[in-house]
Amino acid sequence: MSFITEDFLLHSDVARELYHNYAKDQPIIDYHCHLPPADVAKNRRFSNLFEIWLEGDHYKWRAMRSNGVPERFCTGDASPREKFQAFAETVPHTLRNPLYHWCHLELKRYFGIETLLSGATAEEIWNRANEQLSNPVLSAHGIMEHFKVEVVGTTDDPVDSLEYHAQHAASKSGAKMFPTFRPDKALAVEQPAAWNAWTDKLQQVSGQDCGSLDGFLAALRSRHDFFHQMGGRLSDHGLERCFATFISKSEAAAIFSKVRAGQSVTAAEKEGFASYLMEFFGLLDYEKGWVKQLHLGAMRNNNDALFARLGPDIGCDSIGDYPQGVAFVPLPRQACRQWYLAQDRRSTI
Repeated sequence: MSFITEDFLLHSDVARELYHNYAKDQPIIDYHCHLPPADVAKNRRFSNLFEIWLEGDHYKWRAMRSNGVPERFCTGDASPREKFQAFAETVPHTLRNPLYHWCHLELKRYFGIETLLSGATAEEIWNRANEQLSNPVLSAHGIMEHFKVEVVGTTDDPVDSLEYHAQHAASKSGAKMFPTFRPDKALAVEQPAAWNAWTDKLQQVSGQDCGSLDGFLAALRSRHDFFHQMGGRLSDHGLERCFATFISKSEAAAIFSKVRAGQSVTAAEKEGFASYLMEFFGLLDYEKGWVKQLHLGAMRNNNDALFARLGPDIGCDSIGDYPQGVAFVPLPRQACRQWYLAQDRRSTI
């Protein structure tokens, strides 16, 4: 008998009442996800469990690496079936990790499979699940419709074209999909080459000359406006910690020019420039009535070799412990102060 029951994780009468009588039948409004917009727009059909489960899930890759699985079974050239087998053999070792619960919840809810996943049961589960994936109810739209998903907010870089958001909106099918403005790369001045390449893209898509700080800020505002036109009402920031070393515009402009020229910055300059931009993004969000999300405390790309070979977001992050509160409190305070000063200036014009 499966440990995934209708009362799984509901350990009190109050919890069971709240879930079964109130929450269970509510629609899902997911304001943060990493669903590929193209999959939603094209109503993707998945051929096998690898495609829907392992193709881009770096949480699973991280668990597999921790279990000693060679990289070719994570991101390498092994076949989909071989990669699934390697993951299945890893799953029993994730007991007491949420990944173990998620996998078995998904097997039961989507496929009606209550067999525990392991190396020994991989073939059975692979065949049973793949047979069901041929049914349209398990297409991208079918899954969201079945689970009453009304809205998803994707995670999008300011330079993204949002073409699939436009395509999906025009089709008027499936759940609504809106972009989320995530400008993390704008802050990454400690990597001049990558930052300049990204800024060149920003200049191209915005049509604004990014040769100066004013042009750079205008380009970011332009993209923020575009996201708003496309239905976006959320921003999102992945930060190791909050930045709260506030500097003047002239100081920020000097740092901008230095990095634009390909020069390295000091830790203090990175801190000051990031603080300046976070204040700017806060004002943009406030002006449009957006909600700001902060993803705090992750230590990114800890494996230098895999980062050099595969790039970011491939399962080499970990939890960081930073003094968040000390820096977080001054951030909205400073933003409010600057907003009131702006209002005072406007009233004197």
